[in-house]
Amino acid sequence: MSDPVSATEARAKFQEIINRVEYGKERILIERHGKPVVAVIGLEDLKRLEAIEDAIDSANLRQAIAENEGFTTLEAVITQHSHE
Repeated sequence: MSDPVSATEARAKFQEIINRVEYGKERILIERHGKPVVAVIGLEDLKRLEAIEDAIDSANLRQAIAENEGFTTLEAVITQHSHE
């Protein structure tokens, strides 16, 4: 991660920041009042982050299903209610 950039500097150098992230593969923190508030990351980093989140969500769902004996599917609920 490169040195943090102030929000004021980020506004003034936005195109440079985009180039550093896109071509230099940097991750840039932007600070407001000396505290990091956002990060600018490349598209590949975002895709990896989303893939990790999807994997975690899938693992959590599998664990919830395994731990809940009363678990049912939406299809089963619809079928049950359509026969009532």
